[in-house]
Amino acid sequence: MRHVLKGAVLFLLLLATTATPVSASQEQTVVRVGTEGTYPPFSFHEPGSPELTGYDIEVVKAIAAKAGWRVEFVETQWDAIFPALDASRIDVIANQVSRNQERDAKYGLSDTYTYSRGVVVRRKGDDRIKTLADLSGKTTAQSSTSNWAKVAKDAGADVEAVEGFAQAAALLTQGRVDAIVNDNIAVLDYLASTGSTDVEIAGNAEDEVSEQVLAFRKGDEQLKAQANQAIQALKADGTLNTISQKYFKANVSVPDGGTADLSQGRGPRSTWEVVRSTAWPMFVGLVKVTVPLTALSFAIGLALALLVALARISSYKVLSGLARAFISVIRGTPLLLQLFIVFYGLPQVGLKFPPFTAAVIAFSLNVAGYAAEVIRSAILAVPKGQFEAAQTIGLNYPQTLRRIILPQAARTAVPPLSNTLLSLLKDTSLGSVVLLTELFRESQLAAAESNEFLVLYSFAGLYYWVVCVALSGAQKRLENRLSRYVIA
Repeated sequence: MRHVLKGAVLFLLLLATTATPVSASQEQTVVRVGTEGTYPPFSFHEPGSPELTGYDIEVVKAIAAKAGWRVEFVETQWDAIFPALDASRIDVIANQVSRNQERDAKYGLSDTYTYSRGVVVRRKGDDRIKTLADLSGKTTAQSSTSNWAKVAKDAGADVEAVEGFAQAAALLTQGRVDAIVNDNIAVLDYLASTGSTDVEIAGNAEDEVSEQVLAFRKGDEQLKAQANQAIQALKADGTLNTISQKYFKANVSVPDGGTADLSQGRGPRSTWEVVRSTAWPMFVGLVKVTVPLTALSFAIGLALALLVALARISSYKVLSGLARAFISVIRGTPLLLQLFIVFYGLPQVGLKFPPFTAAVIAFSLNVAGYAAEVIRSAILAVPKGQFEAAQTIGLNYPQTLRRIILPQAARTAVPPLSNTLLSLLKDTSLGSVVLLTELFRESQLAAAESNEFLVLYSFAGLYYWVVCVALSGAQKRLENRLSRYVIA
C-alpha cells in the first residue's frame, strides 16, 4: 500500500512539473465598451436598476461570448463617445453607430448587425412637414455627431445640437424646433414608452436606410476581426434574430426582416413611479461621486491656491509672472474645456488618468485659479504693520505667514472661498463628460428613459440645494468661530 501511495504522489508531482501554465494570451481579453445608457431600446437602464440593458447591450454580450472577450461597459454622452475611443478610454462603441464614409475612413467599422430606416418626426398635425424635402429652411434637433444630423443638413435644415433623442423630442414638443430625423425604431420606442400624442411620424426619410456597426480604433484589426467573425456566427445560428425578435418582433439584423413593432414595449410610468425608482440611484451618485469629488478637489485646489497666491505676491518676477499666467489661463478658459483637455487630450501625449483622478485634477486646477486671487486679496488686506511687528520679535517669513498673517486673512477669505466651494459642488455635474456617473448623470439617465425632465431635474436640484444649505451652515459656524479673536 505504501508503494502505491508513493507512486501516486510521484505521478502527481510529474503532472505538476510537466503541466503547461495558462498564458496571458489564453486569458479573456478585457474589452471596454462605450455606450450612452440613455438611448432606449438600444442602450438604457430599467427603472431602479444600475444594470445596462437593451438590444445593443445584448448583442455585444453575445459577440463577447463568441469572441472570448470580457466586456466592461463605460457610459458617456454621445458627443463624447468618439473622443473617448480616440483617447483609448474605451475599445469599441456599441451605440447604434451608423456606417458612413467619414467614419469608415477614420475608424475600424465592423460588419452590420442592425438595419433601420430613417423617419421624419413632426409635431402632431403639422402638415407643413411631410417628407425630407420639406425640412429645407426648417430647424431640426439632432445629436450633432450622428448620421441623422448629416441627413437633416443635406436636406437643407438648420440643426440644433442636442444630447440625445429624448431631448430632441422635448424641443419638438415645446415648439422650439420643427422636426427630427432619426431611427424609426428609436421613435417607435419613444412613442410606446411615453404614450406621447404630441409628436408623430410624418413619413420615411426617403430611401435613407441606416446600417449600424461597432466602431473600433483603426489599428485594432484583431478585435474587429473577432467581432466580424462573431457577428456572422450569431447571424448563422439565429442568435441575432432571437435578440431582435425579443425587442422589435422583427429581425432587424437583415435588410428586409419585417417592420419593427414596439407597441407592447415598456409602457409609460407615472411620475411618482419614476421619482421613487430614481431617488436612491441619485443619492448613491451624490454620496459616492459628487461629495468625494467636491471635497478632494477643494482640498487640493485650496493648497495649490495658497502656493499660487504667495507666488503672485512674491518679489521674484519669474514666480509672479508664472502665477499670473496660470490664473489667466484658468480663468480665461471654460471648465468643460479643461476637463476635456485633461481627460481626452493628455492621453495623446502619454498622460492617461482614470476618470475620477482626471476630474480631481481638472477641478482642483480650476479651484486654484479662482481661489488664488481670493487668498491674495485676503493676505493683502492684513495691515503691513503686522509684518513689521512680526519681524521685530524675530519671526521669519514662513513663521509670520503661519502664525500672524494667514490666521487673520482666513477670516476675510472664508465667505468668498465658501462661494467657490458651493460652485465646485454644482460644477461636478460636468463629471459625466469624463465617464463619471454622479448625481446629475443619474437624473439624466432616468429622464432619458421616462421623459420626465422637469420632475427629475428639479429633484436633482433639491439634492444639490440641501447639500449647499448644509455647507452654508458650516460656513456660518466657521465665521463665528474666527470672529471670536477679533477685537471689537
